[in-house]
Amino acid sequence: MVKIYTKTGDDGSTGLIGGKRISKSNPRIVAYGSIDELNSSLGIILSSKLDKDIQNLLTRIQNDLFVVGADLANENVKDTSNRTEEEMVRFLENNIDSLEKELPAITYFILPGGDPVASQVHTARAISRRAETNIVSLAEKEKINKFCQIYINRLSDLLFVIARVINKRKMIRDIAWKKRDTL
Repeated sequence: MVKIYTKTGDDGSTGLIGGKRISKSNPRIVAYGSIDELNSSLGIILSSKLDKDIQNLLTRIQNDLFVVGADLANENVKDTSNRTEEEMVRFLENNIDSLEKELPAITYFILPGGDPVASQVHTARAISRRAETNIVSLAEKEKINKFCQIYINRLSDLLFVIARVINKRKMIRDIAWKKRDTL
């Protein structure tokens, strides 16, 4: 049996794929830690009652986020195993295009909210934006697989669309942003 605790990180370091140890505050750790947080937020959403197509989509994304996290945890960019690929980005884009067909065109800024599950999807979208920022910060310092950043950027777009679709299917209208002087 493998113990869950190793005590090797008690000094504030952690191991990367390949065995190198770095500080837990390193931008690489921050980047893939935010992917873990995003994946966990999707787990909360998946514990709700969802339409089967949304459930299947989010389950696939959870699995793909493990690849993104592993990719970011491996600083050897020449190692081609377990890497975020362009096909993964296309998968997101195809789902955005498909789901957008259900939605009216956006003519105003939309506030996060509506159905509680849609609100949780908006929270996941915000986490994905932060994860993208963390990945960009890492990429400014070290070479990474560019598809990690592209995937997370596209994922935040898809999550926005999913939140809108959940609201529409539950017959909840998008909430329009209003200027302060019109409230």
